[in-house]
Amino acid sequence: MVHNHPSGEAGPSDEDIEITRRVVEACSLMGIKVLDHIVIGKNKEDYVSFMDKGWIKGV
Repeated sequence: MVHNHPSGEAGPSDEDIEITRRVVEACSLMGIKVLDHIVIGKNKEDYVSFMDKGWIKGV
């Protein structure tokens, strides 16, 4: 999963965290593994990876 914030801020919102939790849970029920959710900010160096933060377990 990946999306950007129109504000340019890469920090995930509470809604981003909750929807990611719900999508990961729903995908798990179907045997699909979500590898990461990345929120992109204003610049290519400005991003947040849920996997890097430990919020999603990697492969």
